Amino acid sequence: MKFLSSLALSTVFAATALAQSVGIGAPPDGTTVSAGSNITVEIDRPPTLTPSTEVAIIIGFLSCGGFASSCPPPSEILGTILYNGPYDPEFSSSGGGVNHRPYQNFTVTIPSSASPGKAQLGVAHVALVGAGQYPFLETHNITLNVV
Repeated sequence: MKFLSSLALSTVFAATALAQSVGIGAPPDGTTVSAGSNITVEIDRPPTLTPSTEVAIIIGFLSCGGFASSCPPPSEILGTILYNGPYDPEFSSSGGGVNHRPYQNFTVTIPSSASPGKAQLGVAHVALVGAGQYPFLETHNITLNVV
């Protein structure tokens, strides 16, 4: 019986965490960027009924050329930090429809020292979730092509 209770509790925590998950809305995976250029990173968060307190977003950049196969995941290394600060997603004042969700845009600069080739834009999201406000951390990434 304890096993079923633990399984049910684990399922609730997993579902709650997934409801708080963010996504990289822009730029699209595989976007070509220039070293030293500014890009807009859109971080989307689907609406949820679970109470949460947003803590921070960290956006990092990592050139992949120095790694044997591919960039390590952002949960291991974010690289050069392009943004580290508050996250306050809001609904757009225009539009709507099925894909309407809170988001926040961040303008960041690709390092001028970035090596040409594959790179990774990594995002770490930190929030406090649920009535008890437990800490929640997730990471996401997309591939960029630096020219």
